[in-house]
Amino acid sequence: MSFSPLLKQLIDAFRVLPGVGAKSAQRMAFYILERDREGGQRLAHLLTQAVKQVGNCEHCRTLCEKPLCQVCSNKNRDHSLLCVVEGPAHVAAIEQTGYHGLYFVLSGHLSPIDGIGPQEIGIDALAARLTHGQVKEVVLATNATVEGEATAYYIADLVKSLKISVSRIAHGVPMGGDLEYIDGGTIAKALADRTTI
Repeated sequence: MSFSPLLKQLIDAFRVLPGVGAKSAQRMAFYILERDREGGQRLAHLLTQAVKQVGNCEHCRTLCEKPLCQVCSNKNRDHSLLCVVEGPAHVAAIEQTGYHGLYFVLSGHLSPIDGIGPQEIGIDALAARLTHGQVKEVVLATNATVEGEATAYYIADLVKSLKISVSRIAHGVPMGGDLEYIDGGTIAKALADRTTI
């Protein structure tokens, strides 16, 4: 079907979102234009504001509007504990756990095949932060993917060379998980990383 130029541009604009294909983008565009133009205007306004005003925290590099995010500016956080994550969404996930330390947000993970090396994800900024002497333990919370593991090992070597304690979040069987339905790789990782009780 042939769409008007502006409608086609709107559909194409929705496709920049991860996981949104042509059909989903078309449904979103039609929904806004047919059923919720007011919501579409609010979305456009907030998106414009966010693009202009949201930047990165000067300390942890998460997304925020001020020089320091709420976590980094909180004096009650444990400044000796630093959790390294791959992106701002991971900060939100870890915050749900009651974690009380600070963060460092990478710009993804190492991927030599894609030309993404240490400089592209901010390892140099992490190293600079660690040399200030306040951090006593680094918790590596990168994804349980090949790239996430490689990133964790690379950072672990850096942290150890600075004589700082380093740990990695556990991977394995999820809470409430039934072993019958969990893949062999996950069970193998859980067995390899088992702890004494």
